[in-house]
Amino acid sequence: MKWSWRIGRIAGIDVYMHATFLILLAWVGISHYVAHQDVGHALRGMAFIITLFGVVVLHELGHALAARRYGIRTRDITLLPIGGVARLERIPDKPSQELVVALAGPAVNVVLAAGLYVVITLVDQLESLAQVPEIGGSFLNELMWTNVLLAVFNMLPAFPMDGGRVLRALLATRMPHVQATQIASAVGQAMALLFGFLGLLGGLPLLIFVALFVWLAAAQEASMVQMRSALSGIPVHHAMVTDFRTLRPDDPLSTAVAHVLDGFQQDFPVVDGDQVVGVLTRADIVSALSQLGQQAPVGQVMQREFAVADAQEMLETAFARLQACACHTLPVLRNHDLVGLLTSDNLGEYMMIQAALEAARGRRRV
Repeated sequence: MKWSWRIGRIAGIDVYMHATFLILLAWVGISHYVAHQDVGHALRGMAFIITLFGVVVLHELGHALAARRYGIRTRDITLLPIGGVARLERIPDKPSQELVVALAGPAVNVVLAAGLYVVITLVDQLESLAQVPEIGGSFLNELMWTNVLLAVFNMLPAFPMDGGRVLRALLATRMPHVQATQIASAVGQAMALLFGFLGLLGGLPLLIFVALFVWLAAAQEASMVQMRSALSGIPVHHAMVTDFRTLRPDDPLSTAVAHVLDGFQQDFPVVDGDQVVGVLTRADIVSALSQLGQQAPVGQVMQREFAVADAQEMLETAFARLQACACHTLPVLRNHDLVGLLTSDNLGEYMMIQAALEAARGRRRV
């Protein structure tokens, strides 16, 4: 994610912090200082936010480790002002698996709240929920109740939050996955409208931001699931680009620039003989031109680790790989020979053409 910095690695998963998190931290510190004219209060507020986001990391790790049980890798965890996002390579195949993965995060908060309750009870400092906001309240009490609220809030059926994914998993046991996603998405957007109304009514800008995030994410997830469903059962070679340019490792970048300016393609497979040895993206070209110049060899700039697709595999699988690698183009191989390219743009065009043909067939039937 852009404007994110890697701050560590836990259980083999990179953890990133988005730049807006620093804005939240500064806002909490300044607001506490303005309210109480005391540096101690400001530092305490900032320390609580940092601790809270440590809890968020544990919550997302719960999802990630549960997904790992089913062979699903987590690309990274990013901390945002509204919480954390664990990016899984794919959604679980079975509703029961998605249910376990979705519940794992809130379960971490429940366990943390229970552990804090035991510790607080042992030192006889348990306070009521009404006392939590009071200055001077126990730090552990605030943290305990915050974990309770996080578990409850995340279980609201606001897809794609945890509760929404639980709803989809339960619906998917009785109906097709696409239909379950559409229903969960509609419920999530209804919850987003409620969040937005409450945010406007109570003057809570963060809740309005959460509402916007839920609305857009629910719509995007529903669209992605529908697209994956439409691509199922269609081989890659039906949609791949067969008219494309390749580069050699010893070609200068100026050759790639000429192809880009011709409007031919964005990314180029780099071949050495009959073997694909790399991929040169448009972003790589632009970055290298400013640092190395047009005469730099392609082999010095190309990406040597890249994903590929097989001409006979299904588009649904290849589409998931495109999403997982966060790339624009996959070289398509048949018996280790390069036969085409599969791009995000071409997939979209293929879907658009298929939808138009289906509409035409529908009109003829009528």
